[in-house]
Amino acid sequence: MNKILFFAHLRDIAGEESIMLNVAGKTVSELKEIIAEKYLVEKLDTVMTAINEEFASNEEIIYEGDVIAFIPPVSGG
Repeated sequence: MNKILFFAHLRDIAGEESIMLNVAGKTVSELKEIIAEKYLVEKLDTVMTAINEEFASNEEIIYEGDVIAFIPPVSGG
């Protein structure tokens, strides 16, 4: 199983702070598609993704037990 964390407004859209999904063997891009479909979270192409607290590309493979975080862009001044 994998823990997926949502930050900022993504948490509000998904309705959860975190979820558990079995996505081992999938890429970050495939996970984004699953999240968009199942939790109606759109525009995941603009968010940063981290696996085990290290930024990850869309091609990165997810392994059993990995923790994935979706971090939206932040603006301010």
